Parts: sequence; structure tokens; C-alpha cells
Amino acid sequence: MGISQYLKEIGRGKQGARPLAREQAADLFGQVLDGAVTDLEVGAFCIAMRVKGETPEEMCGFLDATQARLARVASASGRTIVVLPSYNGARRLPVLTPLLAALVAKRGLPVLIHGTATEASRVVVREVLELLDVQASDQLPVLRDGQVAFVPTELLCPGLKRLLDVRKVVGVRNSAHSLVKLMDPCAGPSVIVSSYTHPEYAVSMGAVFEKMGSTALLLRGTEGEVVADARRLPQMEGFVRGQRVTLEEGRKGTLTDLPHLPKETDPHTTAAYIRDVLAARKPIPDSMALQVEHILRLASA
Repeated sequence: MGISQYLKEIGRGKQGARPLAREQAADLFGQVLDGAVTDLEVGAFCIAMRVKGETPEEMCGFLDATQARLARVASASGRTIVVLPSYNGARRLPVLTPLLAALVAKRGLPVLIHGTATEASRVVVREVLELLDVQASDQLPVLRDGQVAFVPTELLCPGLKRLLDVRKVVGVRNSAHSLVKLMDPCAGPSVIVSSYTHPEYAVSMGAVFEKMGSTALLLRGTEGEVVADARRLPQMEGFVRGQRVTLEEGRKGTLTDLPHLPKETDPHTTAAYIRDVLAARKPIPDSMALQVEHILRLASA
């Protein structure tokens, strides 16, 4: 056991590093998740992959190892669960992941939000959900149709939470921060809603969804969250059991008819805005309304 043989391959710098095969990547990541390696090796792995970058084949291996260790969330009715990863929170714009979840749930689907705080300076989705009477689960839920649940990452996979927390020591993101936006923690059919911030990730993440045979929606999100930016109409790509479909071509630039989003990002202001939208006192942002329809289309595919 040990990952030194893998570190020799991935730790040679951006030009000299060699990619791992999927099986090798799964073995490496599994040992990291199991806590079978030293803190020094974990740090070396995180920095090496940060410099080299993950290939789609490596990320599939990391996902294989994670999927084998994930606790699963089930739907009581067997309906498709919509999965919303939330790991970034709000910086300059309100975190509207709870609104997206509520809009999908109103259409009858169970919605699972999973996440943990990864940046201390941001407002996280958990704070807003609590003001909307959605408490974090302390055990794995069986989701009812139309229910929104928030499951902390450590409940799904403690080793994954430990790896995410390495950022607090090392100071930079690692492979786990990308992986949580791609993983499927459901026992039955699901739609994974995922987002990227840089265009090159659209290519690599799409390739992973294809190789994993996922049903997913991929778009450029809002400050790292999986919500369509209310100020724009982003391109949205779909995947149905790994087969790529274009859902929305998108539009360049800022929309001319902008929604009246709250200027403050604090949890109370955000929760109040979400309640107003759900009560039809304020309109649903156009891009988010389209995103909901595309999620429903994928769920029925």
C-alpha cells in the first residue's frame, strides 16, 4: 500500500507529470479517502494535482473510488432526485441555490442539496436554508416527492470532507473541490446539476459526464454555485446517460431586462427574496426559469 509510486508520476511538474490510468487513480484516491496515507502524502497529492490538473480519465477514477464509499440517498417514490452541489456560497451576489431547489421541488421532484463551507468569508447555502425551515440532515434521508433536503458532505463520505478541509491548511483547492460537483450520491435515478467558472472546465467536466454515463446539466454558474446567473442566459448542456444534448445555446453579454436582485448577500435578505419569488410577489429570473425547465426535461428523459 501507499501512494508514493503515484506521486512520482503526477509530481513532476506541469510539463513532466504523467497521467494515471483510471484504475490507478481510483486506488490512489481510495487510499486518500480511507485515511491510509500520511498527512504529508495527502498534501503532496493535493499540490501535485493542482499543478498538473486532472485528466477526465483520472477524475473518473477518483469518482469510482468515491462512489464505492458514498452513503446513498434514496427517493421514497423512486422518482428521479435532482442533485445540487453547493460548496462556494455567496460573495457579491446572493446565493440562490435554495431558490432553484424550491422551484424544482414545487414541480414535484425530490431535491438533494449537499455541501460544506469551503470559504469562511462567504455566506453558505446552509444558513439560508435554515431561515427557510430546511434544517441540515443528521442522518441520511429518504426523500419525498417535492421535498428539499440538505445533507452535509461528512454524512455522505467523511473522507471527502477531510480532503476538502485540507484547503484550510494548504490554502488552495484540490481535486475534491471539482469532484463534489460531479459525484452522484443517489441510490436511484438522478439528475446532477453542475457548474464551472472557467471555460476549460466545461470541456473536462463534460468528458467526465460522458465517461461516467451520467444524467446531468452543466452550465456556467454563479460564483461557483450551480444556479444560472440571473443577469445572463448561459449555455446549458445536458447529458442523458452519458449522451450529450444541447439544451440552451445561451446568449453573450448581459441581459437587457435585469431582475431586481437584493443588493445585500446576507442570509436574512436572501431568504426574504426567495420567499417573495416563491409567493409570486417577485418574478423568477428568466435564466433560472429556463434552468428549471431543462432540469425537468432531463429528469423525464
